[in-house]
Amino acid sequence: MTFKIKSLTALLFISSHLFAQSDVASKNILSALSKKFKTYDVVKTDFTLSINNAEAKTKESQSGVLYLKYKANKYKIVMAEQEILSDGKSQWTYLKDDNEVQLSNISKADDALNPAQIFTDYNKGYKTKYNGDSKTGNTVYQNIELVPIATRSFFKIKMMVDKAKNQLYSMVIYDKNGNIYTYTIKTLSAATGIKDAFFVWDKKKFAGVDIQDLR
Repeated sequence: MTFKIKSLTALLFISSHLFAQSDVASKNILSALSKKFKTYDVVKTDFTLSINNAEAKTKESQSGVLYLKYKANKYKIVMAEQEILSDGKSQWTYLKDDNEVQLSNISKADDALNPAQIFTDYNKGYKTKYNGDSKTGNTVYQNIELVPIATRSFFKIKMMVDKAKNQLYSMVIYDKNGNIYTYTIKTLSAATGIKDAFFVWDKKKFAGVDIQDLR
């Protein structure tokens, strides 16, 4: 199976369960996490993404790098088979094997989830629950479960937060078709010297790439 992600919203699914209310512990943890992340102008994170489907007996994994300027909703994701760029208004998805880039508008739908929201908007539109701490080696993780308040294209997200670093460690998204998407954050740091042009597709550097305008 070819490993391709044409948009981050393709990783999400329909809501079917709600908590009665968010607990104070989870809201405090997520607020602190969001506050720390917002101190960065541009952040760079190295991550791995695994997709598992027990019923289909499939499992794939790929590493990538995300650059995010969340205040302007600009991001760039670089993976082995594709790159995804956004200047906050448009999104370019470069499929390397197909020698093709797909240009589309950024979705304004309520069920869309972009990288900026993944790192900063935990307490907006979700019911959250603190599921206690767990420990791996010497690292203590705070476990949070989130479900959307309104009907969206997903029903549950589980997060692990490094308690000492106050930093996201992993995010697990459960697909209604049986897929489990797991993002694991390997490194996260401030990036310097990143210009806005970095988040825009430069066709001059990719001569011969077919551009499909889907707007």
